Amino acid sequence: MLRLDPMGGAVKEEDGEGEDSDEEEEEDFLVADAAAGDEQHARPPERRRGRGREEKERTKARERRRRAVTGRILAGLRRHGGFGLRSRADVNEVVAALARHAGWVVLPDGTTFPSHPQTPRPAMLAPAISLSSPSAAAAALPTLLPVSSSSCAPGIAVPPLAARPISRRAGCAPALRTAAASSPFAVSRAVPEGGPASPLLAVPVPDDEDADAAMDGGDGGEQTGLATRPAVAPPRPPPERDFAGTPYVPVYVMLPLGVVSVKGEVAEADELVAQLRVLKAAGVDGVMVDCWWGNVEAHRPQEYNWAGYKRLFHIIRDLKLKLQVVMSFHECGGNVGDDVSIPLPEWVIEIGKSNPDIYFTDREGRRNTECLSWGIDKERVLQGRTAVEVYFDFMRSFRVEFDEYFEDGIISEIEVGLGACGELRYPSYAANHGWKYPGIGEFQCYDRYLQKNLRRAAEARGHAMWAKSPDNAGHYNSEPNNTGFFCDGGDYDSYYGRFFLNWYAQVLLDHADRVLMLARLAFEGSAIAVKVSGIHWWYKTASHAAELTAGFYNPCNRDGYAPIAQVLKKHGAALNFTCVELRTMDQHEVYPEALADPEGLVWQVLNAAWDAGIQVASENALPCYDRDGFNKTLENAKPRNDPDGRHLFGFTYLRLCSTLFEGPNLPEFERFVKRMHGEAVHDLRA
Repeated sequence: MLRLDPMGGAVKEEDGEGEDSDEEEEEDFLVADAAAGDEQHARPPERRRGRGREEKERTKARERRRRAVTGRILAGLRRHGGFGLRSRADVNEVVAALARHAGWVVLPDGTTFPSHPQTPRPAMLAPAISLSSPSAAAAALPTLLPVSSSSCAPGIAVPPLAARPISRRAGCAPALRTAAASSPFAVSRAVPEGGPASPLLAVPVPDDEDADAAMDGGDGGEQTGLATRPAVAPPRPPPERDFAGTPYVPVYVMLPLGVVSVKGEVAEADELVAQLRVLKAAGVDGVMVDCWWGNVEAHRPQEYNWAGYKRLFHIIRDLKLKLQVVMSFHECGGNVGDDVSIPLPEWVIEIGKSNPDIYFTDREGRRNTECLSWGIDKERVLQGRTAVEVYFDFMRSFRVEFDEYFEDGIISEIEVGLGACGELRYPSYAANHGWKYPGIGEFQCYDRYLQKNLRRAAEARGHAMWAKSPDNAGHYNSEPNNTGFFCDGGDYDSYYGRFFLNWYAQVLLDHADRVLMLARLAFEGSAIAVKVSGIHWWYKTASHAAELTAGFYNPCNRDGYAPIAQVLKKHGAALNFTCVELRTMDQHEVYPEALADPEGLVWQVLNAAWDAGIQVASENALPCYDRDGFNKTLENAKPRNDPDGRHLFGFTYLRLCSTLFEGPNLPEFERFVKRMHGEAVHDLRA
C-alpha cells in the first residue's frame, strides 16, 4: 500500500499497517491523556475509548485521501509524463524516476546527489495553492516554477523540467497539439467547487473508487479534458551584465580549414584579405590557422612544404594580426563542420595498407584513419621512426622555418594536436562509423598495439583475465542505460571496470605527456596549448558514458579532468576548452533524451584547470551569431564575483565564413569583441 506523508515525505505501507498505526496513535493518545493535568486525567474510560475510536476513523479517512492522491500521481505520471512505472510501483521507484528526470543521480542503494554543483533555483512548489479553476491554474503557474519561453509551443509556457521529458516522442511536434496535455504540470481534471485538494501538490483528490482504478493503471473515472487557459506571456529576457572595466580577453577567429591547399596556395586570397581587414576593424586580435600534416609532409618522410603557409602568414603580418597555429596531426573531412578533405600524408596511408593496426580500431575491427593510434607512440613502424618522433620532427621544422614570426611575436601560441579533431581524445564518436548524436560512442583500443599494452597492465595488476575490453558496452548509438557496462550500477563501477577505465584514460594521459614534452623542446620559450573537447551529452547520468569512451574517466564519483590539468601544468601548457556558448536548457529542448549539461561540464573543467594553476582559453563548439550565445560566452570568460578574479586568457571564434558578415551578425560580433576587451557598450538590455 502506498501513501504520501502530509509533510511531503513518502512511505510504503503493507496491508494492515494502517490499522497498526491507528492503534499506536490510540495508545499514544491514551498515554498523553493519562499524563494530563488533574482536571483531564479523571475522565471516564468510556469517553476516552469513544474519543480514541473517533481519532481512528479520522486517521483512516486521512489514509484514504493520501492513497487517492498517490493513485492520481502514479496514473498521471504514466499517462502524461512518459514514465514507465508499473501499476503497483513502489514509492522508491516513483521518487527515483522523478529525481533522474530532474537531472539527479540515483544509485541502486538509494544514494542521491546532483550530477554537478547545483545553481540556486526558484522553489518548485508554492505552499497551499489550490487550482480550483482553469483561470486559477494559469494564474498560479508562474508562482509554481520559473517559466521559460519556447519556440516549440507559441502561447504555452513550458517549465524548464517539463521541457525535458523522458520519452523520445517529446519535442517540437508541429503546432504541439498535445503539448499542454503531455505536460507533467497540466491539470487533467477540474477540482469540484469546494472539493478537497492537497495543499502541497495542488491536485484534485478523487474518491476511493477512482484511486483504486488509478493504482491499477486505469483512468479512474471519466476525464473532462484539459481546460483552456489563457496564454502566459514569455518572461522578459534577463538584463545584460556590464563588462566595462573587466579584464581584457583577446579574441581570435579561426580561419577556414582549407585556407591553404595541398598545392601550397592560399585559397581565395583577395576575399580573405578583405574579410581580415573587416575583422581587424572590429577589434579582433588575431586568427587561428591549422597547419595540416597531410599538406606539409604529404609525399615523403621529412620533406616539408611550408610555401602556402609562408604566403598566408605574410598576409596576416601585414594586417598586424596575431597568429595561433595548430599542429594538426589528424585528417580533415570526417567531423562535423569539415568542409574540405585533407587526409594523412600519402606515405603514412601506404604504411597503413600493410599494417592497419597503426590506426585506432573499434570492437568490430573497423579502422579509424583520422589519426594514428597512441599504441605506436614508441613503436618504430613509420619507416624507422616512432609516432612521437614524427610529430617532433614536424614541429621542429615549423619552428625553424618561421623563426622570424616567433621572434617578432606574431605567433602568439602553438596548439598541439593530440588526437581526433586535433583534440585530446579518442576518436570514439566518428560519424563515418555511423555515430549520431547523442550516441555514447565506442572504445577505440582494439588495435594490436593497445591490446598488448592492456595485457601488460592486467598482468602487472595480477589479473590476467582482465586483459580484455568490455563486451557489454553497446555500440556507437547506444544509450547508457541500455548497456550492461554504462547503466546505473553497471560494470563501469566494478573492480574490472575501474581497472579498464583507469588504463584507458592513462593511455591518453601518457600520450599527452610524451608529445607535450617534445613540443616544449621544439617551441622553447613560446606558449603552447592543448584543446580538450566538450563532451556534454549524458553528463547528467552516473557513468558519463560518452566521456568514458572518449578517454575522460569522469563518472559522477570521480574528477576526470584534474589529471589532465596536472599533465598540462607539468609542461606549462594552457587548456583550450570548447562549448562555452552552449546553454543547458537549449540542449534539453532540442535533445531532451541526451541528458546533456554543457554548463555543468564547463564549470567542472574550468575550475579543474584554474585549481591546477594553468591558463584556460576557450572556443565555441557550434556556429554562434546571436546575442544570447555571446552573453553565455562572456559569463564563462569572466565569472561574476569570482573571489580570485579568474578569467579566460583568450577566446577563439569558430569560424570565419561569409555568414558572419551578413545582416546583424557582424555588428553583434563586434559588440561581443568590445565586451571581451572590457570596453563599454551603450545598448545593454536593462
